[in-house]
Amino acid sequence: MKSQVTLLALCQALAMTTNTVLITTAALVGYALAADKALATLPLAVRQIATMTATIPASMLMQRIGRRSGFLFGSVIGVAGAGLSIYSLVLTSFWLFTLAMAVLGFANSFVGYYRFAAADVADEAFRSQAISWVIAGGIIAAVLGPWLANGSKDWFNSELYIGAFVAVLVLQLLSTLLLYWLQIPRAAKQKSTVRSRSLFEIVRQPKFFVATIGSTISYGVMAFVMTATPLAMTAENHSFSQSASVIQWHVFGMFGPALITGWLIKRLGLITIITTGALMLLGCMGLNLSGTSFWHFAIALLLLGLGWNFMYVGSTTLLTETYTSEEKAQAQAVHDFSVFGFVAIATYCSGQIFYRFDWAMLNQISWPLVLTALLSVIWLQQHLTTKRPAN
Repeated sequence: MKSQVTLLALCQALAMTTNTVLITTAALVGYALAADKALATLPLAVRQIATMTATIPASMLMQRIGRRSGFLFGSVIGVAGAGLSIYSLVLTSFWLFTLAMAVLGFANSFVGYYRFAAADVADEAFRSQAISWVIAGGIIAAVLGPWLANGSKDWFNSELYIGAFVAVLVLQLLSTLLLYWLQIPRAAKQKSTVRSRSLFEIVRQPKFFVATIGSTISYGVMAFVMTATPLAMTAENHSFSQSASVIQWHVFGMFGPALITGWLIKRLGLITIITTGALMLLGCMGLNLSGTSFWHFAIALLLLGLGWNFMYVGSTTLLTETYTSEEKAQAQAVHDFSVFGFVAIATYCSGQIFYRFDWAMLNQISWPLVLTALLSVIWLQQHLTTKRPAN
């Protein structure tokens, strides 16, 4: 069980390293290629739209052919997307680059199920820790991603970061190789005496609603702020290496705590962890509004990562309490469709709001969303308390 979770964590590490390289470079590449500079974040937004669109088909495909085969299929698509991105940069084509990001987004839709695969192979006592272990694979991305982005930018054309996308291609190939070692047994189909619920019955559960709100808003706000950060730092005359360093702080905040998040959930409870994450995100917004020095960006992005980790791991664990094994494919698909749909909108709007307004406006829009998630968690706590029978 633990060996399979470790392998999934390594695959997650490679996927998150790819994401970190793209976060650090793609908006800058979009800015260099686009005639309308407000479209700088469009390639990243299209990537998220592709991820959103493919989440439901990816889940259903894996239900039919198994997790391992589905992950391998997604990884091969990722190799193709990385190759197409390199070709688009050689041609200096903004729209071909956007298409390449869409292909990489399709591959990314499979990556989102690594954490659920870990939950599948873990027993109930180890489940929250298994989810957090897989997400903790991103710690490697915190070190490797910015280093690759910064170190590879001068390999070929430094203005278009072609070297960074060569690195992405290598990462996708390594992921494909690792997935051949993965062994997740197909779940045996069992006749159940319990009636399988409709999708409407599943999603109307208070826990499902709050888990989806927590995941969606934490991921969306994180993408909204993070995507614009390299652009905001460039506008404030910070260097690319400083931007890469800030992204490194952020990615470490996202994945570093995952080593203990599962343990904290068991000790403190899901509600406490999700609430703490929301408060950290609000702290990020406050710090971003207070200044634009390197340390303002660095500490704010660290808080953004920490807040995302607590809210996302907590919300994912809460989600696993809302469905049976027969219901998991549709429940997980609807959840991730909601998450990545909102992330796609947030990523696209990030560039638009930054260029048509400013960095302050972007952060002012963010905090009411986080407050909404916080209030939903407080409501769930009250709901569960009133349902609990008196001793």
